[in-house]
Amino acid sequence: MTKSYQRLHGRDVVTPPKTPKFVRTIVMPKFLTDELEQWVGSLPTGEDERIFTFTKAKLHHELDCGCKISHVKRIRIHDLRHSHVSLLIEMGFSAVAIAERLGHESSDVTFRYAHLFPDKQGEMARALDATRAGI
Repeated sequence: MTKSYQRLHGRDVVTPPKTPKFVRTIVMPKFLTDELEQWVGSLPTGEDERIFTFTKAKLHHELDCGCKISHVKRIRIHDLRHSHVSLLIEMGFSAVAIAERLGHESSDVTFRYAHLFPDKQGEMARALDATRAGI
């Protein structure tokens, strides 16, 4: 990521990222890369044009529809970022690696999400028990 996009007062505004940590390469999973390549390949756009032309309001509308259909509690768009962090924690990635992926200035920010997995302490205790028992 080398640029930040936002829509202010009906105009597209592209600015440098907030902090130097925000300038980074984010490696996407293959399935997402494949889907994005297919999406971009279907667009009649030039190299310097936006590939996602819908508005934040449209994204909110689609999220509302999806939540209504699936009977899932509505969350904010930004909360999808928190869900990503939660998933990465559950998958066992370190706070340092997650902080780097998200552009956090320090891994301390990432530790805010640890409360989402209240049994981590229990898992650690059971793992230590298993190690002591030679399992």
